[in-house]
Amino acid sequence: MMYYLHRLSEQVGGFNVFFYVTFRAVAAAITAFVLSLLLGNFVIRVLTALKLGQPVRQASEVHRLADLHGGKQGTPTMGGVLIIGTVFISSFLWARPDNRFVWLALFAMVYLGGLGFADDYLKVTKKKSDGISSRLKFLFQVVLAIVIAAVFLNSPLIEVQARSLWVPFFKAPVVTNMGTWFTVLFFVIVIAGASNAVNLTDGLDGLAAGCTITVAFAYAFLSYAGGNYRVAEYLQVPFYPFTAELTVVCAALIGAGFGFLWFNCHPAKVFMGDTGSLAIGGLIGVVAICCKQELLLVIVGGVFVVEAVSVILQVLSFKLTGKRIFAMSPLHHHFELVGWKENTVIVRFWILSGIFALLGLATLKLR
Repeated sequence: MMYYLHRLSEQVGGFNVFFYVTFRAVAAAITAFVLSLLLGNFVIRVLTALKLGQPVRQASEVHRLADLHGGKQGTPTMGGVLIIGTVFISSFLWARPDNRFVWLALFAMVYLGGLGFADDYLKVTKKKSDGISSRLKFLFQVVLAIVIAAVFLNSPLIEVQARSLWVPFFKAPVVTNMGTWFTVLFFVIVIAGASNAVNLTDGLDGLAAGCTITVAFAYAFLSYAGGNYRVAEYLQVPFYPFTAELTVVCAALIGAGFGFLWFNCHPAKVFMGDTGSLAIGGLIGVVAICCKQELLLVIVGGVFVVEAVSVILQVLSFKLTGKRIFAMSPLHHHFELVGWKENTVIVRFWILSGIFALLGLATLKLR
């Protein structure tokens, strides 16, 4: 919306800055952050008034977890609506409204945010930690991936982009045409994997929000590089003009993440819930697809990946051997149960997330 103000530069000097992605990205981040601070307390009051408090697992479900997190019982959840709202408003204001990638990313965020909201609502009303079944969640994620794939595969300008597979450390796509069915399957893996990984990470105050910020920083840079011909040529990354505007969306997510963290830092006044975590993961997954850096997400989002893998390994180990590898999964709960303080776990995971993001960006010169 604000992008079109650059047309006034012919009459009034200075308005040409609205043409540049970098300026609008910074503006989007600031807008999302300020909106979060202005609306945060209001959202918390509304969620509290509606009695949308977070249920905490009972001692009979998981040993010692109730003792560690019992004081969080009743803290308002569904705070992800604050993230979704501020990202959407900021992106609408500062990104080019004619860019299809912007709308694909925002659609994925709102769609999965709605799914997460329904899941959170069921948890609150049933007073249990179980909401929508994992199979039903996955089904909705598959539907989203099919929709995203259909948009790509039916758009001549970006169809070739969708079918290619880029692998870190390689200068050219490893596969130039994955085929329709494998492309759809690949999109399902990326979108479902990203949204579920962020969802699993969201278990401690500020943990998922802090890690989201570092991942969003990395993909803001990757989106800008992929949408700028000179930078893309220098770094030898895939060049697609549409991706540049995703820098604005990622910047909005950064600002929203910092703004939400203002209220979500320990001790949290509000939780993002599945409303926020599924939405964030879906948004990041779609951004990764659009700039053809899907596999790099494994490195950049290393904390999210490690958290998800810890759950998979725990389940496999228990089913195959009857023994658990970790005191509890996801991994952040394991460290809590072996004696780490909650703040210690959170800050150390933030540090690791920053390192993973830097490692991911470093691969751009190792090709």
